[in-house]
Amino acid sequence: MNEPTDFGPDRPVLLRGGTVLPMDDGHSVLPGTDVLVVGDRIAEVGPDLPAPDGAVVVDATGGIVMPGMIDTHRHMWQTAMRGYGADWTLTQYFVWYYLEYGKLWRPEDVHAGNLLAAIEAIDAGVTTVVDWSHGLRTVDHADAAVDALRAVPGRFVLAYGNIQAPPAEWTGAPEFRDFVNRRITGDDLLGFQIAFDVTGDPAFPEKPAFEVARDLGVPVTTHAGVWGATSDDGIRLMYEHGFMTPGTVYVHAASLSADSYHRIAATGGSISVSTESEQSAGQGYPPTWAIRAHDIPVSLSMDTSVWWSGDLFSAMRTTLGADRSREHMEAHAKGETVTHCSLRADQVVDWATRGGARAIGRADDLGRIEAGRKADIVLIKNDASPVSFPLLNPYGHVAFQAQRGDVHTVLVNGRVVKHEHRLVGVDLAGARREVERTVEYLRSTLGEEAWEKGMNPDIPETKILDNPYTYTDYQSAATHSR
Repeated sequence: MNEPTDFGPDRPVLLRGGTVLPMDDGHSVLPGTDVLVVGDRIAEVGPDLPAPDGAVVVDATGGIVMPGMIDTHRHMWQTAMRGYGADWTLTQYFVWYYLEYGKLWRPEDVHAGNLLAAIEAIDAGVTTVVDWSHGLRTVDHADAAVDALRAVPGRFVLAYGNIQAPPAEWTGAPEFRDFVNRRITGDDLLGFQIAFDVTGDPAFPEKPAFEVARDLGVPVTTHAGVWGATSDDGIRLMYEHGFMTPGTVYVHAASLSADSYHRIAATGGSISVSTESEQSAGQGYPPTWAIRAHDIPVSLSMDTSVWWSGDLFSAMRTTLGADRSREHMEAHAKGETVTHCSLRADQVVDWATRGGARAIGRADDLGRIEAGRKADIVLIKNDASPVSFPLLNPYGHVAFQAQRGDVHTVLVNGRVVKHEHRLVGVDLAGARREVERTVEYLRSTLGEEAWEKGMNPDIPETKILDNPYTYTDYQSAATHSR
């Protein structure tokens, strides 16, 4: 095994000879191109760049260099329960977390989930995550969430939420304002949003929470168009009261009317699509086809690892699949055939990078490989994998071929946080111990029966259709057909 490289804070990094996806407007491909990082910025992009004295030179030959991916909606606190709800519906998720057991989470359990999720993100080349943190029942929980994010060398946005209380209540509490003053200090690596949903109640009880967000000058992120939970009424109320802004992020938006999409487009908001979630949980069909028709900016997200994967390779792949599946099905229903796909691989790579940067208000310095931008960079390269070559269509390779195990090197804010497929400066063993304590606590608190029942919901009865072509004797059936 190679000796660990000394990634000192002042050492430049030169990614040498990779295929660079700069994520410019033309979605260019730059083969045999170098990327030089000095400090927290990209200093230069081009062929055969000279290496500064003391630079770490990373051989990117045969690999893809792209901007760090940005996940605009992940409930990071739930990651300690990875895979537990694999067979849930959205209703079962709501009952388990909102009504029954979500209130059991202690601050240290939020810390454990956030810590593991943050490490998982940078390991997969997701350099920025919006932590849609709706498990913050107290300020102690919120402090624990931030402590975990600050312990990992990634870029995060804390979207503060509390599913156990009305948004007007917790946003209006003095301790919430005190938390914002103490912890949200303008650090470039920690952004801030307020996270809550709009029920559609005509009294619009969420209005005071929107006013707090406006007073603080921070965006709101909200689950919109979730079947059975949030609807067009919520969008209409937000619009009529003047709370739809360019910074607002609408998560899912999968069961909205054309009128709601028009309102979002007209006010400059964006939509975070969580395709694995929408496909599986039941918010509605993944809406990229409708979003494109209304020219609304898109970003991608993974939602929660209590069900799904935590990497944006899965998001890109499933988003292309869902969009194309719908396009084919609609054509087949009319007796037609699709001959050219509308959604392309380079578009979903854009959504996973530039789209996320736009959504969090960082379009000027994240989401592109360009001199002067922040050095949030991912090298996809795996010389030990037969899937690493041939590299013919780089955007298609990222969207359909690459996986988290192919992430070779990751830089966040110019700092190398993963190199040669190994995390740098991360205490994974410590995170494991924290998560094990949380799982042990939750399992013992619920009791074994409730734990097993929550993980294994009842299976609906399936009726097998009568088959008129069923025979007990295939030979006699063949004779009969003569």
